[in-house]
Amino acid sequence: MKTYLAILRGINVNGQKKIPMAGLKSLFEDLNCTQVKTYIQSGNIVFNQEVGNQEEQIRQIEKKIVDAYSFQVPVLIRSQPELAEIAQNNPFLKEKDIEIDKLHVTFLADIPSESNRDKLKNVTFGSDRFIIVGKDVYVYCPGGYGNTKLSNTFFENKLKVTATTRNWRTVNELYKMVESTAKERLNS
Repeated sequence: MKTYLAILRGINVNGQKKIPMAGLKSLFEDLNCTQVKTYIQSGNIVFNQEVGNQEEQIRQIEKKIVDAYSFQVPVLIRSQPELAEIAQNNPFLKEKDIEIDKLHVTFLADIPSESNRDKLKNVTFGSDRFIIVGKDVYVYCPGGYGNTKLSNTFFENKLKVTATTRNWRTVNELYKMVESTAKERLNS
């Protein structure tokens, strides 16, 4: 049994793809997940499950959502160690004068190809910056995420992988939830 975070892309945004959190929790429990917890309405689910293959885990969750709600939702998964790495190693935190509330993480479904990463080496958007680390992108938007061109769609189009973004505060809350759930699992 391991602890995971599932991050759903594009639910409960502007009245689109509405999924109540109670329904989402139930859906995960139907997939033999335990200690299922949701965080805010944007599709963040922490859970324990005995799974060896994340690809299969993602397919099962996506199929269950289609069966229950009749629409597709991309699902990204991070294990407890992966999320710990993300939360503890944000390269922007090493810089001076970084505004924490302007930090975000764009989670990618896969590690982008080197050729697609290379296409972004010299891309700049004013003071907005990003750093790709594996299958995650650390994003800093001093003018606010709502005003940046460094959106999910930008990264999906350029890197050719599914992406979804969470602000740094949410990433840290999810990290705390994952760590707490893992401790509960070990103590039970």
